Amino acid sequence: MEGLNKPAIGRAKRIAWNTVHRWLERAAAWCRRFNRQKIRRLSIAELQADEIRTIVGSKEQPIWVFVVIDVWSRLWPATVVGRRSYRNTLALFRAVSSQMQFGLVPWISTDGFKFYERVIGRVFGPACLYGQVIKTRRNDHVVKVERRAVIGAGRLQQALRDSEDSVKLNTSFVERLNLTIRQGSSYLGRRTICQARRKERLEDHLELFRCYYNFIRPHSALKFGRAFRTPAMQAGLSNRALTLRAVFSSKMVFLAVNNVLFETVWPVSLRIPAARLAA
Repeated sequence: MEGLNKPAIGRAKRIAWNTVHRWLERAAAWCRRFNRQKIRRLSIAELQADEIRTIVGSKEQPIWVFVVIDVWSRLWPATVVGRRSYRNTLALFRAVSSQMQFGLVPWISTDGFKFYERVIGRVFGPACLYGQVIKTRRNDHVVKVERRAVIGAGRLQQALRDSEDSVKLNTSFVERLNLTIRQGSSYLGRRTICQARRKERLEDHLELFRCYYNFIRPHSALKFGRAFRTPAMQAGLSNRALTLRAVFSSKMVFLAVNNVLFETVWPVSLRIPAARLAA
């Protein structure tokens, strides 16, 4: 969760790297179920989406990580890993829509990727408010920023007045989330030699990190007095900051596995040592 790769964790904990690998596989499977059950019935007013480019296996195989953030709570509700395609864009927004309360239509901001407009119009319809922020770069520097309302242009000014976070159309919150994800995953570090060898490994780690980010890690932007909240607390999904031990010993997950997923429950002796995983 701090961006260390498996060999580095193994050296720090004095264990074999393949032991770390097995722990991470178990942790990711557990967190995938935990995320699926906990992140639902969201009340989202403002949504931002973006993509992170990385590689899997070799530099000849670029892959994209689609991420989305609820601006008010800073919650990371869904992610999709794959090609930068219409199908994956649709999968991302369908996942978010299925987690939202029925009847809510959010204000959405993205970059100028060509499939966003079609997908958002298909999933949320003409009742939503959708805008794009298009940045022109020259020599790795932003030289021009164009903001345009694509769906519901007449409601943009009222939405800006009602927003507690945005004074203009922007994607700054999801871009900050992208940086947090890159810092927390050695797979996604820039110019790294530790990129994922398989797509499934990257997906597993993102599920683990998404659970950690939403439920365990206090967010510096969610400070109330001397206390910091997690995004899950701000979104009303939890009444306290959880720990790795609380996530991996959740009785709710055991019941869901038995009653819904029909999978074998891991015995207590096989649970992942939370103190070690924190490394």
